[in-house]
Amino acid sequence: MWGGWIASGDVTDERTTGLALLPLSGRLAWWGTSWLRGAVGPDDLLDAVIAGDVTHVVLGTDGPGGLLSALAELRTHGASAFGAAFPAEGDLVGLGGPREFNDAALDVGEAVVALGCDAGLVPSRVGPTVEWTVLQARRRQVPDVGEADRELRSVLIDTAQRLADLDVARWRPEIADRLMNLRRRPSLVAAPGVPTRCVDLAARALQALEIADLALEDDGAALSVHEIDRRRGALTPLARAGRRALVAACSPDGWPPA
Repeated sequence: MWGGWIASGDVTDERTTGLALLPLSGRLAWWGTSWLRGAVGPDDLLDAVIAGDVTHVVLGTDGPGGLLSALAELRTHGASAFGAAFPAEGDLVGLGGPREFNDAALDVGEAVVALGCDAGLVPSRVGPTVEWTVLQARRRQVPDVGEADRELRSVLIDTAQRLADLDVARWRPEIADRLMNLRRRPSLVAAPGVPTRCVDLAARALQALEIADLALEDDGAALSVHEIDRRRGALTPLARAGRRALVAACSPDGWPPA
C-alpha cells in the first residue's frame, strides 16, 4: 500500500532521492505551499512533485491539462496553501468531505486539499504518469503536530513490545532489525518553509508505515486465527498513528507558528 507512493524511474540527484520517499500528496503539499508563498519557483515545484515520473496531468472538463496551470487556477480562486490527507477505511484523517471527494481519496489512500478554496486533488497512477482529478473539498480538521508526534512515539514503543511478545524475530527478522534501530529513518529534503519538526515527523511516520506494511504483507508463521488477529491488533494502531503523523507533517493548516 504505502510502497505505491515511491516514485518510479531513474532518480539520481540528491534532492529527488529524498523526495521520492514522500507520497505524491505530501510532495505537492510541501512544494505547492512553498510555491504559493513565493519561496520556490515553478521549475522547482514541478521538479519536486514530478520527481521520477514521466509527467503529471490534471483532468478537467476540457481534457488533461498541466499541473502548474491547474495550481495557478486554484491560486486565483483563493488557495493559500496545500495540505495532504492519507485516509484509510474507518479513518478519514485529513478529509472534510463531501462524500465524492472522500471516496476518491479513500480509493487511493491520499489526496490534497487546497486551503482557502473549496477544492481538492486526488492522484492516480497510469503507468509512469500521474493523473490528478480536481473535486470539491470542504474545510477539514487536521491532527495537532505535537499530539501526533507524541502518539506516534507512544504507539511505536507499544507496538515494538507487542511484536516482541509475538516473536517477530522468528517470522520477520528484518522487522525486528528495524525496530531495534529506529534511528535509521528516511532522509527527506523538504521545501523551504516546512518546519524542521514536521520534516522529522514525516520521516518517522513513513518509517512506522513501512514497518506496519512489511509485517502485514502475509501471515507468515502465524499458526492460528487467534495469532493472526493478535498480530494485526498490534499493527493497526501503528498504521493509524503513522497516517495521522504524516497528515500533521504535510498540513500547513496545522503547523506550529514559525
